[in-house]
Amino acid sequence: MNKYAILAILLWSTVASAFKLTLSRLDPLSMLFYASLTSMMIFLVANLRGERDFSIKRNINSALLGFINPFLYYLVLFSAYSLLPAQEAQALNYTWPIILVIFSSVFLGQRLTGREVLGVLIGFFGALIIGTRGNLASLKFANPTGDFLALSSAIIWATYWILNLRDTRKAETKMFWNFVFGFIYISLLGIFRGIKFDIVGILGAIYVGSFEMGLTFLLWLKALESEKAGEVASLVYLTPVLSLVFISILVGEKIMKSTILGLALILLGIIMSRRE
Repeated sequence: MNKYAILAILLWSTVASAFKLTLSRLDPLSMLFYASLTSMMIFLVANLRGERDFSIKRNINSALLGFINPFLYYLVLFSAYSLLPAQEAQALNYTWPIILVIFSSVFLGQRLTGREVLGVLIGFFGALIIGTRGNLASLKFANPTGDFLALSSAIIWATYWILNLRDTRKAETKMFWNFVFGFIYISLLGIFRGIKFDIVGILGAIYVGSFEMGLTFLLWLKALESEKAGEVASLVYLTPVLSLVFISILVGEKIMKSTILGLALILLGIIMSRRE
């Protein structure tokens, strides 16, 4: 099994816990400020090692992409984690591959098959179970604002994915410039709202910037260079499952039955709606 893929999956599986623990010390904007700065430095080093492209004019696409990710996406996602149990936020955010299927049909003209439609419906039924914490009879969401933000983060990420497909630059180059522009937006907002300073919180944010956005992304790119890229990509489905284990151990959350059932349906929906 690909060692880069295994390491990437393990690291990504810890970040939901890192989000929740760090947000106990920092607000979402402050956490994003330190995390995105860390990621930007990592991608800068990655670009220094390869073919360099530091022309702002050639990379102006990132003015939009950087607004979507990291600025908007992570601000919404971290806000969701600040309001919801980590298990709930990460599971609802994981609906993004299902939303991507819908967007591919709407914006790319890819017709949905019956299997894909069923997968989408199953996935969103799983999200409904998580949002209501199994109380489907009343359809009462435990935290409507947090659930809305978590699902919105999935929509934002799917949007970014679609736009990113049209960008032909190298992945490392795109990510560096996205974070350059994104960090500018984050810093401007920070001027008005303020950035909190907390040593423990900053260390947590550096961990997030390294292993959610930065180094792990580079490890994943390395894993996908293998001859069995399709099999490697399928391993990503292990991430939310392992994440529940870390959330239980590190954050101390009791994993709800509704989370397990809902996440299982979301993963089933993703698998059914996945285009081969």
